[in-house]
Amino acid sequence: MAITKAQKEAINHKLSSALADSATTVFVSFNGLGVEKNNTLRKHLKANDSDYFVAKKTLLKRAMDAAQIGGDQPPLGDGMVAIAFGSDQMAPAREVFEFSKENNGAIDILGGIFDGTFKSREEMMEIATIPGMDTLRGMFANVINSPMQRFAVVLGQVAAKADN
Repeated sequence: MAITKAQKEAINHKLSSALADSATTVFVSFNGLGVEKNNTLRKHLKANDSDYFVAKKTLLKRAMDAAQIGGDQPPLGDGMVAIAFGSDQMAPAREVFEFSKENNGAIDILGGIFDGTFKSREEMMEIATIPGMDTLRGMFANVINSPMQRFAVVLGQVAAKADN
């Protein structure tokens, strides 16, 4: 069924605002992903203040050209394409990546927009593998605590040796 001109304008407006207003946008290929799994991905993204939108590639390319974003646009390949976007810089990429791992690669990151520039698939995969803020805080606390623990172990061994 063909899309009317008014529908195309509404989609173009939504895409343009998503590209302009989001901290991060991830281009996603979702060939072979059923409706139920697609809705599950939407729920995961919504839980992290992100959104997911499916659009025709021609309309997406038109919105990307109009947005005047720096860098080289990543190739969108064959098949269906969606965008995951949100106000959190890491959440859209991380959630798509995690969902891909859980569903045996049913979806794939094609590239994205991060910090106002287009990023390749490889760069977006690196961004997607950065742990969440709570995990990073835990890792930092562990790094800070580790020297103190080692020092306490050494003091304990010195005290045990002194008692002998």
